[in-house]
Formats: sequence, C-alpha cells, structure tokens
Amino acid sequence: MHKSICCSVFIFNLAIGNLAMANTSLYDTCLLEAIKIASDDTSISVIKQLCQLKVANNTFKNSNKEIHLGVLSQRLLAEKQNAFNAFVITPHKMNYVLPALYSTNRNKQIYNDIGEIADNFESIEAKYQFSFKIPLNTGDIFIDFDAIYFGMTLKSWWQIYASNISKPFRETNYQPEFFYLAPTPWHPFDGNLGFVVGVEHQSNGQVQGYSRSWNRFYSALIFEKGNFVAAIRPWQRLSENEKPDPESPLGDDNPDIEDFLGHFDLTLGYTWNGIDFSGLIRQNTSTHKGAFELGVSFPMHGRLRGYIQYFNGYGESLIDYNHNQQTFGIGIALTDYF
Repeated sequence: MHKSICCSVFIFNLAIGNLAMANTSLYDTCLLEAIKIASDDTSISVIKQLCQLKVANNTFKNSNKEIHLGVLSQRLLAEKQNAFNAFVITPHKMNYVLPALYSTNRNKQIYNDIGEIADNFESIEAKYQFSFKIPLNTGDIFIDFDAIYFGMTLKSWWQIYASNISKPFRETNYQPEFFYLAPTPWHPFDGNLGFVVGVEHQSNGQVQGYSRSWNRFYSALIFEKGNFVAAIRPWQRLSENEKPDPESPLGDDNPDIEDFLGHFDLTLGYTWNGIDFSGLIRQNTSTHKGAFELGVSFPMHGRLRGYIQYFNGYGESLIDYNHNQQTFGIGIALTDYF
C-alpha cells in the first residue's frame, strides 16, 4: 500500500472480476437507461460517471451470496473506465512529494571515496515518488477480466538543502515491472480475494562502487473488506553471477541484499472519513532484519492531500539497503492511496 498495495504491488482487477462473476451487464444496462432519460445537453462523460458510481456502490449477488465492493475495488473500477484514454495517466503506486524528509542516521560512509561531499549532506532532504501503469491487453487472457500491466516507479532523494554542495540528487531508484492480475471467485469473511504475479527490476543506475540492483519474481494474495485492504507478497530473487572483481561492471552488486530486505512484505491499508492509513512490513526471518513504514494521507484542497510518512529499518533506498535509519517526512500526496 505504500503506496501501493502495492505494492507493488497490490493492484489487481478484483472489482472488474466481481462484476464479471456477479452481473456483467449492469454497467451497460445503466448506460442504456441513462441515455434514454438524459437531456440533450447531458455529456456522455457525466453519464459514464453516474453509472460507474451506481455499479461501485451496488451490492451484487453470486450463488446466493452477497458480494460487496470494497474501497480498492471501487478505485480499480474507476481506473478501468479510463484505462485506454490517451490523455489519462493511471497511477500504480502512490504519487507524492515530501519537501522535508528527516533522517536520524544519514548514510555517509558509502560516499567516503568522493571527498568531503558526504560531510556536507544534510539530515533533511526532499523525496518524491512517481508511479504509473499501462494495460497491455484489451481483452481477457485466461479468465474473465484478468489483465497484464507494465508498471514504472521512480523514487528520488534530493539534497535540496545542502548549501555547501550543488544540491545533488543523492539517490534515485528505478523500478520497471510486468505483472498479471486477476480476481478469484472466493469471498472469505464476506470480503474479496484476488492475486497478482509479476517480475520486476530495481536499480539506482549508478557506476561501479555505487551501483545497486536486483531482479525478483513475486506473487501476492490480496484481501479487501469494506475500507480495509491487506496483501502478503513473497518474492524470489533471480540469481546473478558473482563479480570477477569489485570494480567489474559485470556480476552481482549486492549479493547480501535479501539479508536486509527479506523475502516478503505485508501491506495494510484502511480509510476512515477520507483519511487513508497505510502500513508496510518486510522481514528476513533468518537475520531478523527488515523495516516497517507507516503513512497517513488526508484531504487538503481539491485533489491535493497532505501526506505524512515514517520509516524505520533497512532499505529506505537501494544505496541504503544495508543501512539502518529512521526517517520522518511530510508533504503532499498527488494521488489517493485508494
């Protein structure tokens, strides 16, 4: 949820799958009925929005069992209507800007080889995340309303307050991924269940000595009920060859990264009176190292939302994968968590 249940992660077509399993014609029927009674000056976009809301708030029945669309399903349903609109960028993980991010233990040791630059790093910097996804199929693949997406997430840490150096971008992480998502027919505890499988690359695009990267295959099981969403996402790292020497551009830049970032993460999200709460936990059960992140976003003005983020542990960025710190940031969310 971070931003995503995200996840990375935590996007799947549960809402659309529920429509398929429960009543595939409700949206089309609503459109036809609305067009018949609408005035001549009513736009098609308004009619679509009204029917979208009607579908999202409707309680469906499937095999005599009620199916309630949760907060994540309603978001995905809204996204589906504009998935192929060339003028709309669909969010993947959360998009936000934190003008102030404070670290209790800035990682300076890694930069010792580049003179006194690290000594001029400030404890407060800026951080932002931009994330989007693109659907790659226009029809069903294996089951009704499944989908394959390409996603891209960019996250940067900017030393904008470092007055004695040229205010560099201390670190930027790039995360392209392909993932398949689909609904399931199961509704435990009167909620909804979906799954996602994917493969992703994550790197910081640096030169030897500062390069960090890894590739992994992941799967996720996602549960929602009402305003609550949870996702468990285990992964398997795709192996790389050892470096022939430390300065070689070939081979694994960080062979011990799983010791600190673990083998799975758990994301949680809940919305209450327009306020979104999110949590992320990741852990290596052997080394007992990992991290957790907490987030709160709240309405401010128009589409802008205030956003507060707290992080504790290893891997706040790739260059910091083996560095333990706490960070606290405050800023603006550009897209809702749900």
